[in-house]
Amino acid sequence: MELNVTEDAVRTWYDKVQFSWYDYVLFCGMLVVSTLIGVYFGFFDKKKPSANEYLMGGKKMNIFPIAVSLVARYFYLNHIYYIISYNSIDFSHVSGVSILAVPADVYRFGFGYGLSFMSMFINTLLTIYVFLPVFYKLQITSMFEYLKLRFDTRVRLMASFLYALSAIFYLPIIIYVPALAFSQATNVSIHLITPIVCGVCIFYTTIGGLKAVVWTDTLQFTVTVGAMIAVFFYGVKAAGGPTAVYQISLNGGRLDVDFDFDPSKRDTFWSMLIGFSVYYITHFSINQGSVQKLLSLPTFRDSKKAVLAFGVGITIVKMTCVFTGLIIYAKYYNCDPITTGQVQKTDQILPYYVMDVAGHIPGLPGLFIAGVFCTALSTLSATLNSLSGSLYTDFVSRLMPEDITQQTVSNVLKLIVVIIGVVSTSLVFIVEHMGVLLPLSISLSSLTSGPLLGLFTFGMFFPKANSKGAFYGAVSSLCFLTWIIIGTQYYKAKGMITYSSLPVSTESCDFNFIPKNSTILDKPDEVFFMYRISYYYYSMIGAIVSLLVGSLVTYFTKNQEAPVRKELLSPIIYRFLKDEDQYFTVEMAKKVVELNDEK
Repeated sequence: MELNVTEDAVRTWYDKVQFSWYDYVLFCGMLVVSTLIGVYFGFFDKKKPSANEYLMGGKKMNIFPIAVSLVARYFYLNHIYYIISYNSIDFSHVSGVSILAVPADVYRFGFGYGLSFMSMFINTLLTIYVFLPVFYKLQITSMFEYLKLRFDTRVRLMASFLYALSAIFYLPIIIYVPALAFSQATNVSIHLITPIVCGVCIFYTTIGGLKAVVWTDTLQFTVTVGAMIAVFFYGVKAAGGPTAVYQISLNGGRLDVDFDFDPSKRDTFWSMLIGFSVYYITHFSINQGSVQKLLSLPTFRDSKKAVLAFGVGITIVKMTCVFTGLIIYAKYYNCDPITTGQVQKTDQILPYYVMDVAGHIPGLPGLFIAGVFCTALSTLSATLNSLSGSLYTDFVSRLMPEDITQQTVSNVLKLIVVIIGVVSTSLVFIVEHMGVLLPLSISLSSLTSGPLLGLFTFGMFFPKANSKGAFYGAVSSLCFLTWIIIGTQYYKAKGMITYSSLPVSTESCDFNFIPKNSTILDKPDEVFFMYRISYYYYSMIGAIVSLLVGSLVTYFTKNQEAPVRKELLSPIIYRFLKDEDQYFTVEMAKKVVELNDEK
């Protein structure tokens, strides 16, 4: 519905942002320093070029930059999935990113997302004690090599293909969303800023490898955190202090916790404790990007420390975003800028708020937009690096001669980065015309979570599992999730699946406006139950289907393959192994794999 309001009330956030010369200097300075980091590691680092050096940093990386790089990647990537899956953004005209959307979501729906700290604690423990020990013992470049050692080449290639496909789906979106935010704030064409910024990212990722990715992530995320801290403290002051924020949020129902077991409800205690915990395993514990970085550390002890630092860091960042949402509510609880038309979309409320309470501070607009862009660049560079390693190890290396030099391998990896980067940048100009199809595309990229979780769980927890069971279990999971996701997006597009926000007020507004009318089509009973399930449970559902089908196929085909090597199983099940003599050593397992490949 088109809103007709008075001229004073029509003030969208990007109309209020006025970039000065020092704002541009701050933003451009971030790009220049990122480029110099890539140049240093690409041309002045004295290490010999090799796949290990390019993808793993020579296994001599430091804990701090690895942990910061992991926080930067998953802060942005997880929030992109979250806001799109719950339609927090109007994709007919995207204008938000993760740093914008979570505070806006808390403003509308309350503290529920803040419960994700429970899942971070659980995920940290699972990574350290269940999954990381297996990957670290194997010392593999691509985590999909595990599936070849545990099952066969067919399962490995299928899983690697699913990972690559999901990356192709979300990389253009990662680039497009902050590019549009910058374009709106500066009036610089998105078609100009996108190739420039992406070109810088591709350049330093290509020439610098993992070292450049990790250290630029550290730099860029420092800028992001600076923007968040500035907004947080100025916001608390503008709201009247922490006590006022707490009391207003409590009175407005923003601190309520929903203990309903209904899996179709968003952000309940149980969806965060169970669904989100399982969901996060697929985006951290068994994700190529995180596994590659954790294996780049010199010792297993260092890897565990990095996981702990990641858990603490991502929790702090998430909770800062959540509390920022409560601060915004404390500021506008009695004069909602969305109802009055001061902002046109919910995801614009944080930038509007920043300009409202601290827009007079020199350099803040540049810091804020730079922080928004940095989260995307860190995710893009990390994904390019990890995807190049996965594609080379799982596909390209099979076409290379046996006597290929490490220098050539390094050059091929760089070429893969360039190709993926150029393709992703080009797809940005298609993404901007997708409109309502955009939520479907990002949902399709999450299809890999369930099958991959099922594959790795099947391999690490079920000693009798065979390759046929793993393959057909993953295929069944993929088909089942496809059915659910497509059906869900169909009914969301028809307005039959909606989420009602908490009430707001305009009683203290001191200007004239025509209230915005909103009609919620809430017809949950007309939609099949499976289509209404929270997307947090998708990974768990997919994994369960994969395990059930895989177990049935394994049972009926029997286990005619060689016994699994003990190192391929998770340490937590060692105590349940009856006859440890039946499990292969590392050398024996590799010989079996070589014989299977020859067949």
